[in-house]
Amino acid sequence: MISRRNIRVKVMQALYTMSTMGDGAKTADAQRLLQKHFDQSRDLLQYVLYFLTEVAAYAETDSYQRRSKHLPSAEDLNVNTKISGNELLWTLREDPSLKAEWEAMKPGLRIDRDLLRRVYVQLTESEEYRSYIATGERDKKGERAILEYIFESLLLPNEDFISHIEELYSNWDDDGEMVVQLVQGYLTKPGSFRIDPFVSPDKLQFAKSLLATVLEKGEQLDSYIHPKLKNWDAERIAALDMILMKMGVAELLFFETIPPKVTINEYIELAKEYSTGQSGQFVNGILDNIHKELAGEGKLHKTDFKKGA
Repeated sequence: MISRRNIRVKVMQALYTMSTMGDGAKTADAQRLLQKHFDQSRDLLQYVLYFLTEVAAYAETDSYQRRSKHLPSAEDLNVNTKISGNELLWTLREDPSLKAEWEAMKPGLRIDRDLLRRVYVQLTESEEYRSYIATGERDKKGERAILEYIFESLLLPNEDFISHIEELYSNWDDDGEMVVQLVQGYLTKPGSFRIDPFVSPDKLQFAKSLLATVLEKGEQLDSYIHPKLKNWDAERIAALDMILMKMGVAELLFFETIPPKVTINEYIELAKEYSTGQSGQFVNGILDNIHKELAGEGKLHKTDFKKGA
């Protein structure tokens, strides 16, 4: 589910936090930090899925509230609740792994009910919704299309919804794109989706190994980086740049199935996004020089690129 790019971001964040903790921090502390980042990503995905289902299911709440008025109108007494029985909605709500996670995290205690209702009202006023409820029968394409419309047209462009998510989850900027792709993937193929495990065993091993390698072989990694700094003072280089370069050199040296080009490109992009304006070019130059040196000395041992980035 989670990509190796997102894994690299989590490892980078754990290493950065470790760099602020002093010499007493241990590898075990870093691994716990890493797991915490993964848990936050999983919680974010679960909450977004929960909010989506609550919008669709709100038709029942709306129907009950309107029927309970002192003097309900004919319209109040005949609210169309077709969407509450949406087959894909119930596939989501009855998913065993999701149900278990929702019971544990209790997202209903954090949901913004006013925002939820506003999104639902916006849904009922849309042409897409009117077309959906006007069709008596159910078909998989139509059931999926209305949930995709809620997610892609009513939630993602909604500044209030994004602000709500950002208030609850500080990792939205890091994980938002991934979460959007995962939700879209679930709506397309709900039967193939599993919230747990959120990180596959092979990717979890990659994350733990990358983190441990950077921590345990830090001096060796520095020995390749520092000679390439030329007139740069290592202590004045952005902390994230040093972390990203160490991660890159670790991949070049110790992760045989990842192509060097993939490694270098990944860390250039991470440096551009998370560090300074000049970091992408700087990291590119250092890693490219180290790669050439390692290749020239026969120290690169890459065996199978099929399992790359």
